[in-house]
Amino acid sequence: MLCTRLTNARVITMDPARPTAREIGIWRGRIVGLDEEVAGLPARRVLDLDGATVLPGFIDSHVHLAWTGLKAQAPSVTPSTRVDDVLDAVSRAVARTRPGSWVDLGGYDQRPLDRPLGAKELDTVSQGRKVYLGHISGHACLVNTAVLELLPEEVAHTDGFLTEENMGAALRLRPPHSLAELTGAIETAARICRAEGVTACAESGIGSELFAHSPVEAAAYQRAHDSDRLPIRLQLMVAADALRPVTTAREDLTSRAFGLGLRTGFGEGRLSLGALKVFTDGGMMARTAALTEPYRGTHSTGQLQMPAEQLEETIVQGHLAGWQLAVHAIGDRAVDVALNALEKAHRLHHRPDARHRIEHAGLVRPDQLPRFAALGVIAVIQPSFLRYFGDDYSAIMGEERAPWLYRGRSFLDHGVRLVGSSDRPVANGAPLQAIQFMVERASESRQVIGSAEGVSVDEALRAYTSDAAYACHWEDSAGSLTSGKRADLVVLGDDPRRVATSRIGEIEVVQTFLDGSESI
Repeated sequence: MLCTRLTNARVITMDPARPTAREIGIWRGRIVGLDEEVAGLPARRVLDLDGATVLPGFIDSHVHLAWTGLKAQAPSVTPSTRVDDVLDAVSRAVARTRPGSWVDLGGYDQRPLDRPLGAKELDTVSQGRKVYLGHISGHACLVNTAVLELLPEEVAHTDGFLTEENMGAALRLRPPHSLAELTGAIETAARICRAEGVTACAESGIGSELFAHSPVEAAAYQRAHDSDRLPIRLQLMVAADALRPVTTAREDLTSRAFGLGLRTGFGEGRLSLGALKVFTDGGMMARTAALTEPYRGTHSTGQLQMPAEQLEETIVQGHLAGWQLAVHAIGDRAVDVALNALEKAHRLHHRPDARHRIEHAGLVRPDQLPRFAALGVIAVIQPSFLRYFGDDYSAIMGEERAPWLYRGRSFLDHGVRLVGSSDRPVANGAPLQAIQFMVERASESRQVIGSAEGVSVDEALRAYTSDAAYACHWEDSAGSLTSGKRADLVVLGDDPRRVATSRIGEIEVVQTFLDGSESI
């Protein structure tokens, strides 16, 4: 007897062998058949979906759940275009804390402000607290003098504005979040994902010295899982700086390892280990993404997180040790570093199914596209970055480079697997809104950015289902509504392929099923 039979549905399976269906049979959390394969079977419950559209559950291949949950619970200075409004938000947050304590606020963004804001002006509302304003990008912060006085002399800043490793130095001063705080934050973020039709995510880099919330952060994810507070499937990427030197047998090709030598693929069910995350550069909002030519109107080309030779060694050693690699590379200079290192890694030890990924691939030159394809590198982009930040990004890149931003069509035309993601909480995480952008390429102001990079609705859906599953090594269990796979699916109020493109982001998420259950 089936556990559940879904009937009267418009099923888009994302399986080319059987693209559509009307009924789905579910038994013990798995899909056991479609249409005539299950139509005559008894079921404990039958759900008539009244013509609703059913798709595989969306997969968000690059998220930060703990950060998302903490940000949702913390005071914020967003949206602010006036420095006085930022100071007012800080003043209110300070009033709720004890003298001498840390005051954390999120959502800081220097770009739209009416004038510069620095540490000394922040001091005027700090009342002896240590104030930390986290930048919306995650690659910078603004702190007051009380924090600056605690930092080593070599930490560089511009009137309290810290980026990348200098930001990391300030983060390491803050008391770590407790496991209880982090578990609650993870649950909050996962519930948001589930409400948006997301059934699986890749958590993008635990253990990083730059972005860590606790030295035992992974335990919070395990605690959420063990206490049934993880309503999605989750893969944890491990930050490369969490690895430690080890001495192993020569044939094992491993010089740095995590824990007891665990790597990509360990675990199953709702919690497992994913790729090794390597940060090569910063971000465009903080102007730290590494470019070959300067940001428009400046002499700055951003920065690499460390010398290219060190980044190459980390990438090569991760490859030799058997990890899937997820290389953060936003600027085209960082993309060069990533591609060069991956090419060297494969020369030393070819792994045909390595499925290495470049996360973001924010600015990719035409000459870099064939190299992605030749190396079998997966491009994991964030379409919503251009929806929300595209006007700024295109302005700082200029007319020639703006069409290269967060490409779509060019990757597909070169045979590169294209995967969508959110990088939440940096941008809105709703997959349907991102899918709409991938097709129309329009920012919130309706500026079209790289019109030639638009893809079809079907191609955009693949980026959040079947191709996303492949990028996470989940293609045997997720990504399509196929017999034998997990019954992870989303019920929509309309068919993204049939509505006007401008309406895709507005489609209602009616229900989200994980392992055949819609309950959370």
